[in-house]
Amino acid sequence: MGLKQNLHNLKEKYKGTKMAPAFNAIHTFLYLPNEITHSGGHVRAADDLKRTMNIVIMAMVPCLIFGMFNAGYQHYVATGEIERVTEGFLSAGFWTMDNLLLGAAKIVPLLLVSYIVGLVIEFIFAVKKGHEVEEGYLVSGMLIPLIVPIDTPLWMLAVAVAFGVVIGKEVFGGTGMNILNPALTVRAFLFFAYPTWMSGDKVWVHGAVERAGTPDAISGETILGSLAQNQNFDYSVSDMFFGFIPGSIGETSTVLILLAGLFLIFTKIGSWRIMLSSAIGAVAMGLIFNQVVDTGIIEESSKFFGLMSTPFWHHLLIGGFAFGTVFMATDPVSAAQTNKGKWIYGFLIGFISILIRVFNPAYPEGVMLAILLMNVFAPTIDHYVIQGNVKMRMKRLKVKNA
Repeated sequence: MGLKQNLHNLKEKYKGTKMAPAFNAIHTFLYLPNEITHSGGHVRAADDLKRTMNIVIMAMVPCLIFGMFNAGYQHYVATGEIERVTEGFLSAGFWTMDNLLLGAAKIVPLLLVSYIVGLVIEFIFAVKKGHEVEEGYLVSGMLIPLIVPIDTPLWMLAVAVAFGVVIGKEVFGGTGMNILNPALTVRAFLFFAYPTWMSGDKVWVHGAVERAGTPDAISGETILGSLAQNQNFDYSVSDMFFGFIPGSIGETSTVLILLAGLFLIFTKIGSWRIMLSSAIGAVAMGLIFNQVVDTGIIEESSKFFGLMSTPFWHHLLIGGFAFGTVFMATDPVSAAQTNKGKWIYGFLIGFISILIRVFNPAYPEGVMLAILLMNVFAPTIDHYVIQGNVKMRMKRLKVKNA
């Protein structure tokens, strides 16, 4: 009661001043939102924006914890200090304290930088513009570290977060007004500003960059990177499904992402239409490429052969497709809003993701660019869906009145 009373006193003290949004944000984060409905017809529910964001964070926590174990595991396997696991999630060689501690030592600083830089900027904009601090960045702050390489320099992440929050969100008016997903805007900035840190074979395993060019250099290339160069990889389907592969921190474990997606659907936070249609779009594009390979049009020496010949369903397991589909394509602000629009929006994300993977071997992970592209077109999709419904109703009305 003492802390709550002190915060209440601070709110009253700074009420009506420029610092009011900052103290209101702290109070809202710890307790309940300041604003409630007073009159009129409203849907009464126990959820609010803070609770919605917390549910999404809960869905990401297993991916975060697994990412910590996997970061340490990939490092020690690459250096030859431990053997590769073969028993899946039951392997004692994966769930070790050494793996967890090494992964946490690399990931926790990324989390802290993401939240500190992002929230400071949000507080500054809130104080400057005099509006409340929204809780939308609670999710973006965790998403960002989960979609970057493990050894991303902290200063580089700070610059990217500042760009993503300001350009991808605040210039549009803040939470609920942005047309681009802020987390993907951060990753896009990193990719175009610092491409060597977001692609290649020396960025996905801790220590690989520092060891590059030395006799004991270790490679941390992803499966997508190997396929883009027509190289074989020694990871099984089980490795891809459970997540014992190099990649971005939170994107490797398809099984945990699948469970998170089911949890978001059950809590009515994530759209099952977007998730399902994205998978259908990816499978459709994968089948088309498989058919092209079967006809013999593409030779094995072609730089596109590796990813074109990949079994269509493998595309759902490798890279960041599953993570992007579940956590970022379903962003309720930047995604399509109509039910029919969600089917079109999701299908095009999956379809274009695999298209970019195959025809952009320098950066075979296409889901980021596909989602950002469809973020831009989502309002247009909804517009034509609504106009189609209006025309259909007008046509029925004319027939009725005829």
